[in-house]
Amino acid sequence: MGVKGLQYFMERCCPDACGIVNLREMATQHVANTQKGCSSTDPMLVVDGMACLSHWYSCKDWVCGGQWKEYIDVLKNWVEAFNSAGIRLVFFFDGVVEEQKRQEWVKRRRRVNGDILKVFNHIKLHREQPGKELFCLPSALATFTPFALRTLGQEVFCSVREADYEIASYARQHGCMGILGQDSDFIIYDSAPYLSVGKLRLNSLTTVMYDRQRLCRTIGVAVAQLPLLACLLGNDVVSEEQMQHIRNNAMATYRRNNRAPCSGATQGQVVQAVAQLVSSFHSREEEKDKLVPDCLNVSAPHRELLKKGITSYLLPGDKGFELFDISAPPCTFEKYVSPEILKACREKHVAAEGFMVYSVVCVGVTDCSNSLEDEMDAELLPQALVYKCCRQRIYGLLLLLGQNGTSMDLPAIKEWFVFPGNPLKEPDMVHPVPVTLPCPQPSLDLLWFSTGPEVSALRLTAFLSIFDCLEYSHLYGEIEDSLLATLCLVTHIVLQVQTLSQEDVDAYLSQAVCLRLKSPQDLQQIELPLLSSRAVQLGCLYVRGLSHLLGANTASGCPLSSSALMPWHSFDGRFFHSKYLLAHRGAEKTELLDSDLSCLSHFLLLKDKLAEMCTKRGRVLQSRPEVPLPKPTCEVRYRDMHSGWPPNVCNDWRGRGETTGGHQHGQAWRDRSEYEDRHRPWGNEGHRTGGQHFNSFHPNDGQTHNMSRPPKHSRGQSYHNRRRY
Repeated sequence: MGVKGLQYFMERCCPDACGIVNLREMATQHVANTQKGCSSTDPMLVVDGMACLSHWYSCKDWVCGGQWKEYIDVLKNWVEAFNSAGIRLVFFFDGVVEEQKRQEWVKRRRRVNGDILKVFNHIKLHREQPGKELFCLPSALATFTPFALRTLGQEVFCSVREADYEIASYARQHGCMGILGQDSDFIIYDSAPYLSVGKLRLNSLTTVMYDRQRLCRTIGVAVAQLPLLACLLGNDVVSEEQMQHIRNNAMATYRRNNRAPCSGATQGQVVQAVAQLVSSFHSREEEKDKLVPDCLNVSAPHRELLKKGITSYLLPGDKGFELFDISAPPCTFEKYVSPEILKACREKHVAAEGFMVYSVVCVGVTDCSNSLEDEMDAELLPQALVYKCCRQRIYGLLLLLGQNGTSMDLPAIKEWFVFPGNPLKEPDMVHPVPVTLPCPQPSLDLLWFSTGPEVSALRLTAFLSIFDCLEYSHLYGEIEDSLLATLCLVTHIVLQVQTLSQEDVDAYLSQAVCLRLKSPQDLQQIELPLLSSRAVQLGCLYVRGLSHLLGANTASGCPLSSSALMPWHSFDGRFFHSKYLLAHRGAEKTELLDSDLSCLSHFLLLKDKLAEMCTKRGRVLQSRPEVPLPKPTCEVRYRDMHSGWPPNVCNDWRGRGETTGGHQHGQAWRDRSEYEDRHRPWGNEGHRTGGQHFNSFHPNDGQTHNMSRPPKHSRGQSYHNRRRY
């Protein structure tokens, strides 16, 4: 979020502090200045990776799950543009959500949920991707982008605390030429110059630099006072609401003293007013050395909050930094793992080489941002629930289940997972579960640090057991690791999601085996006649599963190479969508497999192994072809004023068919009472207004779904079993 209104103020009211710079010239000048004091070094730019994601992902189809091969090419071209100018790049990504910023994180996740609901409404009405105004990043883009950059030879770090702080600290410590990001907090840190990625022109390597020195001269505050200014305006630590009375008083004084106020909208005047208040403190000798001036009219709790917010901007070497406790918090589960494991977890995390293990072992918290899931479609389980049993086994493997085979003395992991129906009022407390192995559970130190064929076999066994796919161990070495990973993932989805059909499986497997032969250019040429909202969800479900494969692989000691688990080796959103449409229309296997005998051979092998597993587990995989309604040829002119659907869509909800294994497909995953409408965190958007129940139109079968009256089938034993996870 940054500082409320500050960047807007600089652009509208302080244009001299926002200058266009040429990064090539800036790099040349930086080298010249550096050579005066020390040996020559390459000019270094620190990049806020999270801020760049929406600029990097410029591929056409974002709603289908990600065009990952094309995305790799985009990143490659982006990196090469800087390398050609002799600029070295260092990337930072958020590794944790600090507890003090959790509520702000929740607010943003709820806001995005509203946009996702609109995305699915658009797809179901128009059978096409919505416009840029509803753009959402593909699921897990932040998870896999650090790995993608590492494959391109880039230096990548994952933060163990607030990423903005680590970026500013690194840039200052290493004398970097600038910070490339999109967060006004970088104006506040007394670090390297802040450069806008939003205004970057890659072909000319020009962008806008926000000059904190010129800002301070314009508004009359000292650089050291910027942290107090930021907190009074509102940031991620001190919310805008908490300092509202201070800003109101400052505005009243400002208007009395300024007959011709600062040009610009009210927000610009607020910045100027608060700046005048802050500068008045500097003129008082007794207030100069205090973080929060005594004369500031705030309560004791708010004064402590302001101190916390101000110190969060202080870097090593800043005055008052010694008052800020930056010691790492104690590891949550340090008594269950060895010091060597703790060290390895941190090292893997910082180097962006691992996934999940640091947050579990050292923090005791895991989280997952928004996914493209349709909350009005009750047939498909949310990804958070589909993979919950996998996560529990990962937790069990990492924490050794208390050495004595029991998890009774282990505290639960706090999970903050965003999915439809979860109000995010508090974390889900999830307990570790034993990994079922054909041998005594090996120690984590053995799995991670020992060598030899026996240990390699143990690693693979542990990995496959997390997904309950131990029967596939004989395939290791016979097929590519990426295909083995795909088979494990699809098998898990089939066993967990009872509404998955044979056509869905064919789409998953066919695109995985055919993708290896496709170039990014080949994939860009694919034309989709229409979009299926269900295929969108299945694409997201698969990619989220890849991140769980990555976590399981790290926890098991990496029996597979991390590269084999990357989405660009087994998934492309547009390609999967095309295979989904082909499979559901009943295309012949030769067409589905692109008339390639090698692909057909791999496809049949994977499908046979999956069929054997389903038989063993008692899972009957049925054919349930989806026939989506054709893409509208003209705009629907008349819609119901409440629901937005054509007026003839108003019948009772009938599901898409029965599922196997005793499951009831309607509301099976809504197994908590707080999932009811009155506890939904998104207000009235897309649900109820004035007590009116909305209908959800499902394009798959032409029927309407009355969400207020779900079908009354027995949930069956499998539903009740799921509640324990």
